[in-house]
Amino acid sequence: MPGKGDYSTNTTIIPLGGSGGYRPRNIISAISEIQQFHVIESQGQDIPADFLTLEGSLDLFRIGMRSGFNEGLFIILLFPVFSFYLLPFVLDTSDPFVKAMVTLVPYLALVINTFLCVYISRYYVGNITRRAINSLFIGRGVILLLKGFLIYVFYQILFKLSTPGYVWAVAQKFSNPEKMYYGYMAIVPRLVPLATEIAIGMCLAAIAPYIVAYLLDRWRQRKAQQNMKKIK
Repeated sequence: MPGKGDYSTNTTIIPLGGSGGYRPRNIISAISEIQQFHVIESQGQDIPADFLTLEGSLDLFRIGMRSGFNEGLFIILLFPVFSFYLLPFVLDTSDPFVKAMVTLVPYLALVINTFLCVYISRYYVGNITRRAINSLFIGRGVILLLKGFLIYVFYQILFKLSTPGYVWAVAQKFSNPEKMYYGYMAIVPRLVPLATEIAIGMCLAAIAPYIVAYLLDRWRQRKAQQNMKKIK
């Protein structure tokens, strides 16, 4: 029988911040909730199988989707400005380091949130924790893959429409048509390569957390098997 300051590992514990009155608002609060699940499950304590309800799973899924949507929107809005205007026409990017830093700006939200998801991959232990992480990752991954595909298709269509005659017809609507025409035509060969770069980057951001979680899980299983062999 446990003493006053002890606890039983078989005691059912409902963690604070669980599914109930509290609902995570963003990816940071979702990670905090997943950390609570991990702490309890890693200590061998039981969380009821239905504690993470369907509503709780959908909340995490929606947070993942919202995160992926915001990351994709950040890229959609900033990428053309940096890649097709600031880098070629405004900023002095003769320094490779400066060019790399400026190029990275549209991807900042994507990189930061990907690292956050990779960080919580280390908690991929326990039934409830796994379900919570899967819900978050799937929501984010679906949106990133969809947006990466749509961006690639959009730039492919834009490339095919960018014929000299059509570009000149559009350029004539501006005050300096020749500058607009030659400036845009200089960008046209880069449309598809840059669209491919974005699509690949978003796909990697979508699957990287899963790859890390899988590798860590395999490493834990192998370590557990080695420990069992030593005991035998």
